[in-house]
Parts: sequence; C-alpha cells; structure tokens
Amino acid sequence: MTQIKSAIIVNPCFDGVWPFSANYWRDLWREAGPVEFLRRDGTELTTFFQDVQSADTRRLALLGAEIDLQGLAAFPQLEEIGLGEVELSKEVVEEAQRRSIRIYAPTSEGYWGQSVSEFGLALTLGALRRIPQTHHQILTDLSPWDYEPAASGPWHGKRGSQFGDDANFTNGTIARKRVRVVGVGNIGSRFASFCHMLGADVAAWDPFAQDPCFHGAGARREWHLSQLVQDAEIFVPMLPLTDSTKGLVTAPLIETLPKGCLVVLVTRATICDVPTIRRRVLANELALAADVFDIEPLPLNDPLLGRDNVVHTPHNAGRTIHANEEFVHSIIRQFRPVDV
Repeated sequence: MTQIKSAIIVNPCFDGVWPFSANYWRDLWREAGPVEFLRRDGTELTTFFQDVQSADTRRLALLGAEIDLQGLAAFPQLEEIGLGEVELSKEVVEEAQRRSIRIYAPTSEGYWGQSVSEFGLALTLGALRRIPQTHHQILTDLSPWDYEPAASGPWHGKRGSQFGDDANFTNGTIARKRVRVVGVGNIGSRFASFCHMLGADVAAWDPFAQDPCFHGAGARREWHLSQLVQDAEIFVPMLPLTDSTKGLVTAPLIETLPKGCLVVLVTRATICDVPTIRRRVLANELALAADVFDIEPLPLNDPLLGRDNVVHTPHNAGRTIHANEEFVHSIIRQFRPVDV
C-alpha cells in the first residue's frame, strides 16, 4: 500500500466560513497516509513553519492560510497544493511553477448545487401547501383544523372537506404543474430534474447551456425567455448573479407571469426586477417562496414578512454540512490519485 505524507494548515478564519471542511479534509487524507494538521493561531509565518515537520511532505492544503517563499522552501518534496479561501502571492506561484508544484482551487461553485436545489424544492412544496403558514397558525388558532364548507353555498372552488389549499395561487402537487426554470447549471438542472421526477411539465431557458444539460434535467428547451414566462405556474429563476445576469428577468417579463403564479427565489434575487415582484406579491397577484431578497436581512417591518402568499427563509439554502464536504471534494478530486 502506497503511503503519502500530507499537511493541512488552517487559519481559524477559514473555520468561520466552512466549519466542517477542514476536519473532513484531514479525515479523507488520513486514508492515504499520515497527515500533519495544524491550525494557525496568528503565529508569524516564519515561526509557524518551523513547527511543521515538512521534509517529506508531498501534499499541502492551505485553508485560509497564506504561505511565503520561506514557508514553501520548508517543503522540499512538495508536489501539490490545494487552496481553500486563499490566494498565493505572485512570487509563491512563480516559485511553485519553477518547482513543478501543481496548485488546485475550486473550479466552480457546484459544491452548493445539491443543498440549494433541495432547499428550493422544499420552499416550493412549502408554498404550494402553505406548510409554514398553517404550522404557525395552529399554535394559537384551531380554525385551520376545520375543513367544513361554509353554512351556505355556493361551495364550488372554495375550501371544503377535501381541499385545504389557497385556490388564489398555484397550489397542491408539483405533478402536472407547468414549472419554468431560468438556468440549467449546477442548481437549476437539479431542481428541474426533481420536478420532472415528480411529474411536472418542465421547460427551461439558458442560452449558455448545451442540449445535454436540458436532457439531463428532464426539461424541454425554451429558446425565448419571453415565451417561458407566459404559461408559468411555478417560475424559478436560478442563475448566479453576474454583471450579465443582474436584472435579466425584467419588469415586463415579471408582469407577463400569469396571476397566481408561484415565484421561487433561492440563488440571487436581483437577477430579477425585484420591485415588480414585490408589487405583484403585495397586490396578491403572485405568490413568493424566497430564501434571497433584494435587502438582507429583511427589515422586521418589511411588508413581505408574514403574508399568506409568502414563504420566507434567511438565506440558508447552501449552508449545509454537505456543502462543506463538497467544497473539499471540489479541490481534492484534482490531486493525483493515491493507491490505498
């Protein structure tokens, strides 16, 4: 069995961002050989690297921790470096290149994909069935338990013994709903596939994606964003926020969404014209399930809070142990395989 020595150096500030990543990285590398694991406590770099038993270390992880030329020189056998939440100086990069040391960092933000997409699905289900609202109501009120119709009719299309949702907005199951997704990247493709699996009619728009992305997501490709919004029952913009995507879903597009449509926001709110979403939600024209907002944190007097047609959470979608672990995998998968 091949044994390889590794070292992991952690700045405690890194733990404040990724609380479960450093120890997980250590445990994975221990399967291949001894790992020196050190959390830097503010010690000067020169003094700190004097404490590292580094002569035969071949792999190094720097998690929020910098390294200088003298520190790099302390690793004469070093072959690979993984970087988490840190960048190397130009001088260190040039020296690493001279020594043919490979440097790895995350290649994308896909480590959030599963967590955010599942959270988006949960928000969608919660909004369709008003789960948060009814959970809160029955703490102090028994009336939500009563599904009997009013004493006198007409009763069609209203609350009854076998209907407890809000008919003014998209409700019930995801099955047979027209789900319209903007973006089929790491998050949007997963969300679309979940809805397809549950029986929805899923269409998506993404001018940068290739056909296999849509096939894998179980989504029909829509070539025009203006067409995507016209029949949406559940509208889900799932793009990252960049200069090119900010405000991409314009006010006229949001105005086109059918009355009663559920809008789900779990990536970045300002890819949409948020004032128009707000206006239509407050006018009871749209329902909203949102983990992200144009203002964060939402002021306690924000009119979106506590509405019957809004489900809201505090930007929590990607903050999971799973994402912490996937952040690690996004880097260590690039290291050369070790025969264990």
